[in-house]
Amino acid sequence: MKILVTGVAGFIGLHTARALLDLGHEVVGVDNLNDYYAVTLKQDRLALLRPYSSFRFVRLDLADREGLSALFAKEGFQRVVHLAAQAGVRYSLENPMAYADSNLSGFLGILEGCRHQDVEHLVYASSSSVYGANETSPFSEQHNVDHPVSLYAATKKANEAMAHSYSHIFGLPTTGLRFFTVYGPWGRPDMSPILFADAITQGRPLKVFNHGKHRRDFTYIDDIVDGVVRALERVPMGNPEWDGAAPDPASSRAPWRLYNIGNGRPVALLDYIELMEQALGQTTEKELLPLQPGDVEHTYADISALQRDTGYQPKTDIKTGIDRFVDWYRDYYHSGR
Repeated sequence: MKILVTGVAGFIGLHTARALLDLGHEVVGVDNLNDYYAVTLKQDRLALLRPYSSFRFVRLDLADREGLSALFAKEGFQRVVHLAAQAGVRYSLENPMAYADSNLSGFLGILEGCRHQDVEHLVYASSSSVYGANETSPFSEQHNVDHPVSLYAATKKANEAMAHSYSHIFGLPTTGLRFFTVYGPWGRPDMSPILFADAITQGRPLKVFNHGKHRRDFTYIDDIVDGVVRALERVPMGNPEWDGAAPDPASSRAPWRLYNIGNGRPVALLDYIELMEQALGQTTEKELLPLQPGDVEHTYADISALQRDTGYQPKTDIKTGIDRFVDWYRDYYHSGR
């Protein structure tokens, strides 16, 4: 199939595109290569994809409505994996308009492109952050998500509602994936694994928020990608048993579906840091700080729905995942290149 992957120079975008290419698909990757973090990292990710003859890169900002519409019309994509977004909870406190431009307007452009060109299936990135103030664990797609605690989370919740409207009105099959704390090689430098590794290797005090009481459903990138590919292959249909009097929040009469995609085994943050220190062979001082605005204390994914419908099964334990990440981190940041 010919598949569009947006955010292809990003962390999950790189790994997803490579997996699809290895399966024999043709992939057109789109990214605007913005400077939210080091553009060199994004270019180095793209360098891993360029050797594939069935890969093409298009530099395009999703805010460019005419350019995006022309791309859809020219390419005739069969399926779309939409991973481009303005990421980060804390940055939404500093630059909220970036989230409106990318996560709302940009997503609307993707929906329009898909419906006008009869795309067979749109899979898009949502986030565990939509659970917001929910305190019931593990987080289930059946739980209420009406109380986001960050603008980033609010935009992801909006994406799910926007997708439903297009599934309902135009019959566009859409699947939203609520990612839970993805980590691994080629991750973003503003994410905790690289922040922790930098502090540990440089001997700097490590800032640990919420006094280290966080628990996170850390999910290794290979397991995430396996779930994305499985979801892409399963085109949703309307749920004939859906009842408006007792609505299922994760399905609809329309071809629309929501899934958690995580590890299902949360890890205490201090335990995660200890495993990182062991892998690096160094320790550092921890500076215990209060919970940050917009942050949530715990994430824990109920992944039973994705397992039931696609056969998804995360395979990477936390120690193996951290060891693999550290191997890449040392090679990329400390090999002297």
